[in-house]
Amino acid sequence: MNKSLFNIKSEYLKLINEIELMDGEITPEMSSLLEITEKDLQSKSISYLSVIRSKESFINQIDEEIKRLQALKKVNTNITTRLKDNLLMAVKMFGNFEVGLTKFGTRKSQSIFVEDVNSLPSQYKVVKITESADKKALKDAIKSGEMIHGVELQNNLSLKIN
Repeated sequence: MNKSLFNIKSEYLKLINEIELMDGEITPEMSSLLEITEKDLQSKSISYLSVIRSKESFINQIDEEIKRLQALKKVNTNITTRLKDNLLMAVKMFGNFEVGLTKFGTRKSQSIFVEDVNSLPSQYKVVKITESADKKALKDAIKSGEMIHGVELQNNLSLKIN
């Protein structure tokens, strides 16, 4: 029985919604429904492409919203910092004061300023080391025929949609 493209798309959208509700986990039944067979290669690939483009668009919208919210946060952080600085200057100039039930004043605290960490004795330093592989150098070495234990050049395929 041939299904219309509309029915296939609506079934896929329903399936994708179920997968989203399960936080991206796919059951074996769902996996078999997602598999592409040769007979429905064209219709399913178009349905997949429709879902892919929809999700990519949604991801881009999320990224834009994150940027917008970060900019909004920065503006509001700058405003609160400036207002706090103005209140601190007022307290320094006029001394502690009260407005209604709110008291404005200062408190003392201490912090450490280190001009040059390298000049400190080792007992006052914390060393943090992170290592990562130089993948470009490894790739070049393997391509030139060098054998490096635990490293292999993998050929990957990624989807290309024109």
